[in-house]
Amino acid sequence: MISQWLRGDCNISELSRRYGVSRRNVYKWMERYEAKGWEGLEELSRAPHRQAMAIGPEMESLILELKGRWVNWGAPKIRQKLLERIGARRCPAESTVSAVLKRHGLVKARKRRRHAVPGAAGPLEHCHGPNELWCADFKGWWKTLDGQRCEPLTVTDAWSRYLLKCVGLGKGTSIAMVKPHFEMLFREYGLPAAIRTDNGTPFASTGLGGLTQLSVWWMRLGLRLERIEPGCPQQNGRHERMHLCLEQSQERAARANLAQQQRALEKFRQEYNEHRPHEALAQRTPGQLYTTSPRIYSGRLPAAREYPREWRTRQIRSDGRMKWGGREINITLALAEERIGLKPIDDGRWAVWFEQMELGTFDERVGKVKGYKRIKTTTLSEEEK
Repeated sequence: MISQWLRGDCNISELSRRYGVSRRNVYKWMERYEAKGWEGLEELSRAPHRQAMAIGPEMESLILELKGRWVNWGAPKIRQKLLERIGARRCPAESTVSAVLKRHGLVKARKRRRHAVPGAAGPLEHCHGPNELWCADFKGWWKTLDGQRCEPLTVTDAWSRYLLKCVGLGKGTSIAMVKPHFEMLFREYGLPAAIRTDNGTPFASTGLGGLTQLSVWWMRLGLRLERIEPGCPQQNGRHERMHLCLEQSQERAARANLAQQQRALEKFRQEYNEHRPHEALAQRTPGQLYTTSPRIYSGRLPAAREYPREWRTRQIRSDGRMKWGGREINITLALAEERIGLKPIDDGRWAVWFEQMELGTFDERVGKVKGYKRIKTTTLSEEEK
């Protein structure tokens, strides 16, 4: 088109018709040729001449400084810390922070995961405030540099994600090692309404109702027990996500001994609670949301539950048995020295209760108690109470 125009073969109108472009476009190409010659006809960059959200080297350095402080955080959390430091007016967009991190090779590409279709109700849908539910578990163990086993006991508040306890225990997870830590928790934060655990020791057993001495103590304090399905850690997903943060943190690295490891775990707990913003909490920290429970722990057990008058009651002996019609009936050692209630079902069959939990059925004709596969915490009617 330019060559024909230079030779004078066609005027602007004829060129416009011949090449199917507007007269305005023909003039544009002519002007570019006259200004820069044939180089002026090359494709130009479509990038804007000025970037409205461009940041200077000082801002970029600040972003990199924050990333260096929290190496496992992504752009949303880094931007939140930037926002707290310089204010909303100067703070760049999340996409800008992400671009800086990508430009410096500080973003790891995530593998795409296939997610199961969620059920109709989430496992924590009933949790609407602090201390309605605590979650407890053990983080996978590792060895300190002097060869000691470190297995952290972790406890979180499900609603606020507040990490109440992160203590590295030595070899073994016995009730004698775990119970004192829960006593300290109850004294400092008060009593929750419920505690959710998996089905491992010392939280649960294979005995009647899955009870242990620890869970029986919780029930005597008026706490409701919740247990996830075996092999379903996603039912305790918020707690498991905290475990992932611990696994990825610098404080997870093995220290010289258990004492130094505990100092590192406490440092992680403080950072997790007071510094790490959570997207699910509108970029707030757990420490900004959590408040202690109004249920005070006195250190004393309340009076044992009184069962309805039409029920039978039995005192479980120290060997985990009860007497019935002159016979010794196995119940569970976890209920040693505790009282149970037996609610009549039909001729010779009784529902076995402890506090607010229905444990199973007792058939006096065969002299055996059959436990339920899953715990039942059905609330009694006012008449039964």
